[in-house]
Amino acid sequence: MYIKVKITPNSRNEFITKTSIDHYEISVKQKAENNSANSRLLEIMHNEFPNSIIRIVSGHHSPSKIVSVDKKE
Repeated sequence: MYIKVKITPNSRNEFITKTSIDHYEISVKQKAENNSANSRLLEIMHNEFPNSIIRIVSGHHSPSKIVSVDKKE
């Protein structure tokens, strides 16, 4: 399953907004440097989808990302 994520780095508060089944808006406290915001995004997505393999498919350097979520067998 593919999920579209709009991430806002360097935010005061972390929050997750699920706008639809496959769209999320996520704010993280980490800056968009040294891959720290992407790492935090993956941690948050692991909490939302436990027992899943999660990876960023596209948008590594962009605020709009596509994330792949596959169930572990």
